[in-house]
Amino acid sequence: MRRFLTTLMILLVVLVAGFSALVLLVNPNDFRAYMVQQVAARSEYQLQLDGPLRWHVWPQLSILSGRMTLTARGASEPLVRADNMRLDVALWPLLSHQLHVKQVMLKGGVIQLTPQTEAVRSDDAPVAPKDNTLPDVAEDRGWSFDIRSLRVADSVLVFQHENDDQVTVRDIRLNMEQDAEHRGTFDFSGRVNRDQRDLALSFSGTVDASDYPHNLTAGIEQLRWQLQGADLPAQGIEGQGQLQAQWQEAQKRLSFNHLNLTANDSSLTGHVQVTLAEQPEWQIDLRSSRLNLDNLLPHHSTVAQTGGAVSQGQNTLPLTRPVIASRVGAPPYQGLQSFTAEIALQADSVRWRGMDFTQVSTKMSNQAGLLDITELQGKLADGEMSLPGTLDARTASPRIEFHPRLNHVEIGTILKAFNYPISLTGKMSLVGDFSGADIDAEAFRHSWKGKAHVDMSNTRLEGMNFQQLVQQAVERSGGDAQQSQENMDNATRLDRFTTDLTLNKGTLTLDDMVGQSSMLGVNRQRNAGSG
Repeated sequence: MRRFLTTLMILLVVLVAGFSALVLLVNPNDFRAYMVQQVAARSEYQLQLDGPLRWHVWPQLSILSGRMTLTARGASEPLVRADNMRLDVALWPLLSHQLHVKQVMLKGGVIQLTPQTEAVRSDDAPVAPKDNTLPDVAEDRGWSFDIRSLRVADSVLVFQHENDDQVTVRDIRLNMEQDAEHRGTFDFSGRVNRDQRDLALSFSGTVDASDYPHNLTAGIEQLRWQLQGADLPAQGIEGQGQLQAQWQEAQKRLSFNHLNLTANDSSLTGHVQVTLAEQPEWQIDLRSSRLNLDNLLPHHSTVAQTGGAVSQGQNTLPLTRPVIASRVGAPPYQGLQSFTAEIALQADSVRWRGMDFTQVSTKMSNQAGLLDITELQGKLADGEMSLPGTLDARTASPRIEFHPRLNHVEIGTILKAFNYPISLTGKMSLVGDFSGADIDAEAFRHSWKGKAHVDMSNTRLEGMNFQQLVQQAVERSGGDAQQSQENMDNATRLDRFTTDLTLNKGTLTLDDMVGQSSMLGVNRQRNAGSG
C-alpha cells in the first residue's frame, strides 16, 4: 500500500511539473495576434489588449489581460471597454499550441450602445440585395457570439437611441452560457438611476439564437424589479413576472408574448408588439384582474382650499421630478407624434382616486399625435360611465375633447375623489361635451369649456336646508309656517333635479334648473365660479 501511494505521489508530481513546464513554455502573448484576427474575422470588431498577457493557474487555467477595448469598424468610440479580462482556457489543446476559450469574464466593463459606437460603412462597401431568396449556408446561420460562457461583473451599460437622452445601467452582473447549437441560459441584474428615480432589475431565462440574426427568441422565467423615487408612490413600485420575447429581423418586429406581470397589488397579462419602422408601430392587448392606480401613480390630488387651509389628507406632498432644461418649452404631449399605436385594455376592477370601477374596457389608437379614445367605459357601484374622446397633439397647441356619459353614478363619490368640499349625495346622469388643452383636474376647473345636461335623483345637500330658509323668511314677515319634524335637519332633499350646465373657463352656469320634492320645488338659473 505504501509503495502504491508513493508511486501515485510521484506520478502526480510529474504531471504537475509537466503541466507547469508546459504553461511556462507556452507564452500567452503568442495568442494576442490570433485573438485579434479571429475577433475581426468573426464579428468585424477590432480587439485591443493593453499590457502583457499572463497565466493564472489556480483554480482554473486562465489568461489574464489588462485593459481591453472592442471597437466597431469606423466607430469613434469603443463598444466595450473593461479594466480586466479573464479567458478560461482548456489545457489539452495547449499541447498542440491551440487556444480553446471556455469562458470570458469582464470586470469593470463599460458597454456603450450609442451612435458613436456604431459601425460606419464605407461608401464603396458592397451592399447585399434586399430581396435575396437564396437559402442560407452554414456560415450565414447561427450567432456570431461563439463563446461558450460569458461573465460580466461590476460593469456599466450606456444606451442611447439617436438624439435621445442616454440611459445608464450600473452594477451589471451577467452570466451567459450556450451550447454548440447556440441555445443557452442567462442571468442578469442591474440598476438604473435617472431623474431622481432608481430602478433595480433582475431576470433569468433561456435564449435560442440558432437562427440569429433572422430570428431570436428568449424566455424570461424570473423577472423582478423595484422602482422608487420622484413622482412615484411613497412605497415605490415593485413586482415580478414572466414573458416570452421574440425578434424577427425581416419585419424588424419585437414581440412580447404570454406576458404575466405584477406591480404592487396590480396584475397584467397579454401581448405587446412593436415594429421598428421610421415611426414605431405598437400593438398592445392587455388584461388585468385588478389594477390599483392609487398604488402606481403619484398622489397629485386636486387641493381644495378654503380660507387658505389645505383640504384634509393633503398635508404630505410627494417628491417631484426635476425640471430638465432641454424639455422646458417643449409642446405638451409631443411624445405622441413619434409613434403609432393600437391599444386595448380590459380590467375586471380598477381603483383610481379611491373609486372602485368594475368591468373596465378601453380601446384607443394613436396616429402620430392624434389620439382617438374610441372606448373608455366601466361601472362605478350601481352606475355606468363612458368617456370617449380625442387628443390632437399634432400642433404646438394641443386640443382635447371628451364626451362623458354617466348613468346613475353616485355624485358624492366623485366629489370626494377630487376633494371638493361639497357634501352632496345622489344619483347623477350626465350627457355632455367638453374641450380643453390639458388633461388635468386643475386645468378642467379653470380653462375648459363645455356643455352638459344633468339629471339627478334622490339628492341630499348637507349644510343648507332651502325649505327651512323659506319657512323662516315667512315667519319673519309675520306669516305662519309649520315645520315638520322630518325637516328639522340642516340638509336639502330633492327627489329629482335637472339642469343644463355650461362650463366656460372656470365659470359654471346652470340653466333651466328644475327640482322637486314632497316639500320643495326649484325653478331658476344660477351662475357659479368653479375656481
